Amino acid sequence: MTFLFYVLSVLLIFLSFRSFRGGMGYLAHVRSELGRKPSAFTPFASIIAPCKGIEVGLKENLAALHQQDYPAYEVIFVVDNEDDPAVRVIEEASANYPQTKLVVAGAAVGSAQKIENLREAVLHIAGESRVLVFVDSDARPGPNWLASLVAPLADAKIGAATGYRWFISKTPSFASAMRSAWNASIASALGPNLKSNFCWGGSMAIRRDVFDTLDIRGKWHGALSDDFVVTRTMKAANLDIYYAPQALTPSIENCSFGEMLEFTTRQMKITRVYASILWKLSFFGSALFNITLLWALLIVLTNPISSFPFVAAALTIILVTVFSIGKSHLRLKAVRLVLTQYEPELKRQFLAQNTLWLLAPAVFLYNSVAALLSRRMKWRGINYELISPTETRIISD
Repeated sequence: MTFLFYVLSVLLIFLSFRSFRGGMGYLAHVRSELGRKPSAFTPFASIIAPCKGIEVGLKENLAALHQQDYPAYEVIFVVDNEDDPAVRVIEEASANYPQTKLVVAGAAVGSAQKIENLREAVLHIAGESRVLVFVDSDARPGPNWLASLVAPLADAKIGAATGYRWFISKTPSFASAMRSAWNASIASALGPNLKSNFCWGGSMAIRRDVFDTLDIRGKWHGALSDDFVVTRTMKAANLDIYYAPQALTPSIENCSFGEMLEFTTRQMKITRVYASILWKLSFFGSALFNITLLWALLIVLTNPISSFPFVAAALTIILVTVFSIGKSHLRLKAVRLVLTQYEPELKRQFLAQNTLWLLAPAVFLYNSVAALLSRRMKWRGINYELISPTETRIISD
């Protein structure tokens, strides 16, 4: 059994070091992108924002879409029902902006409601539009967000450009900090490697000709996850996915512990269906982390300080801690370079981001087990069952 611990320790130390190296690459990529000159590629763009219900900060989030430093674009808001309370907020936020449309998609049948909204919205884009840009209603883009997402699409080899989310809480709590730390580990998986990047539907841009040629609207039918479908389609077409750090969007909201678990588990259930290999890797990685560190702690507590098992266990704990804190520090440093307007909030995240890496793998393990046991989830008040990547069942209450 002791030999097995040594094997697991070496593997965990190696993976922790690789993760730390990834943090260095992430920071380098962010610095490189921030140093680029503004692009002259600014075709007419259509921003599509699906909305459902009212969330904290919705008015500010939607207003940010009208404040982009970009020459010509339209904003298309889409809801499933004209009586949705978000409609009033949309109308207030868009009162002084004529390049705005409100689309009513109707209730979804056989697809997620967000998917149904997107499929309907793309039918209403302006004739002169050359780029489709998708954004979630809980994201609050900065003024350079649109230009940053569109610029990489000047290269015909780039199929899509993506940003990601970063959770910020106005009144920090353990649950909100835990969700932010959990989500942060996924954010820094993006970077300069165009082949390994993935799309995030809350901040994503695709050229219109690529969208039509690949029939992404058709591929969305029956799906629950818009971004996983786009990612798989781009990779199948051998098109690259570009990560634009300037398109990192803050999601400013708090959550309860139950909401944190619901959110993280939903992400993992979606991953299991749409990217089973990633789910398996997450399952293995989180199990390895938790088992090995708990085992190491047990050895440290039950063996003499001068014994080899004690030294090996202590060294494992120290190295994994150093590499993990190093990765968290580099990642937060990169984010602070991008989201400069949220410097006070990000400074307050320093302690949480550099300590909750210890608990995040336990949450990942819980999420992975939950995804193994059930494919059912609740999202924006609607219950779904994921049958397959192309079949989603809406469950009546």
